[in-house]
Amino acid sequence: MKIAIVGWGLEGQSAFRYFGPEHDYLIVSEEPRDDFPTPSDKIKVQFIDQPRQPGITGNVKDLSYLDGVEDCDKIVYTPTVRKNLETRFGDNDQFWNKATTNQHIFFETVKTKNIIGVTGTKGKGTTSTLISKMLESAGHKIFLGGNIGLPLLDFINDVGPDDWVVLELANFQLYKFPYSPHIAVCLMIVADHLDWHPNIDDYVTAKANIFKHQTLDDLAIYLAGNEYSEQIASTSPGKKIPYFKAPGAYVNENGMITIDKQEVLDKAEVKLFGEHNLQNACAATTAFWQVDQNVEAIKQVLSTFSGLEHRLEFVRELSGVKYIDDSFGTTPETTEVAIKSFAGPVILIVGGADKGADYDALAEQIVKDNVKHVIAIGQIASTISESLRRRNYTSITYGLSTMPEIVAEAHRVAKAGDVVLLSAATSSFGLFHDYKDRGNQFKAAVRALA
Repeated sequence: MKIAIVGWGLEGQSAFRYFGPEHDYLIVSEEPRDDFPTPSDKIKVQFIDQPRQPGITGNVKDLSYLDGVEDCDKIVYTPTVRKNLETRFGDNDQFWNKATTNQHIFFETVKTKNIIGVTGTKGKGTTSTLISKMLESAGHKIFLGGNIGLPLLDFINDVGPDDWVVLELANFQLYKFPYSPHIAVCLMIVADHLDWHPNIDDYVTAKANIFKHQTLDDLAIYLAGNEYSEQIASTSPGKKIPYFKAPGAYVNENGMITIDKQEVLDKAEVKLFGEHNLQNACAATTAFWQVDQNVEAIKQVLSTFSGLEHRLEFVRELSGVKYIDDSFGTTPETTEVAIKSFAGPVILIVGGADKGADYDALAEQIVKDNVKHVIAIGQIASTISESLRRRNYTSITYGLSTMPEIVAEAHRVAKAGDVVLLSAATSSFGLFHDYKDRGNQFKAAVRALA
């Protein structure tokens, strides 16, 4: 069999390992890479011989790198390149009947039905991790995958019929996806990735696939009060359970996380920063409760888990100033939430690539909240700065282009009791390779401060 692998990231490489050396391969990529397998009679590699423009994969104009893909017997593509394939091959049934993703293969092949899927604009990784840790603490065998943990095809053959799989599922993976997990969780949804989706409706429609293909026996957990989360959950034929209000987990009037009339623990004991993480804690508790009503497992995880890297991650305290890495915060709404996580004055590092989002609401939040200074960076620095000035906010620095300069300016402005918060409200492309690179450079620069 001749297999085309479209996209040579973690998923493409995992598919290559999964299918093994007995097949012939056409491996295609939007850009040069230094980790392609050695070309041979059985392996052909083709790519665009120049770095692609900044942004998510699937945004190139030169689609010649796809030449010959349609002639292969099977086509395994990375979800983010789906738009390129649609542009090149349209709605050609002959092509799409041969095309698949790692997620398709996983849902069609894995031996267990015990799959919990988590989506949302932000909080997916944290919530997925909390659920998996709760299950593990309660004695279940679990696998964590999707956008977090291992590539799905790397552990698919290890999953037994009684094991649990927790998947973080992004909009790209859910776009036109025909399967839904047994327990599906939809967190807060706000507009995002409008540089890939043509509009918010396309984004929401993609997210809805986490519920749309469920059965009457499945469970749909959603954030009460979030318009899009409620709308998406309404597409499920299964049992619908809100969280952040009963009957799902919620914070009661005494400040206790509560489910099924049982007070689990005081919200002050939750190790994670911020109100939004109380939502994530309640989402995870609600999902876990459908599997195992082990209160001690919930307590143990919520009181000890301090968060994932680059998500309101405490870096260090120097001269009474706390430095926080929230580089994963890539929408205006998540930056608003991050700001609200701190009672003291905030020096905010914000900006990056232009994803077509509206930053006026963020500017309003900055003006009325506890932000004493803004360091605006990247493509949208002028957009944010202008929006703030229209509101008579002038404590702004912009024009800095390296992380050591940015952190040095924050250090200069900050006083004891302040928080220096990197929460960019957008993607990092341009100044940095990705949000991880941005966060790692921030942490390195902070640790270098004397």
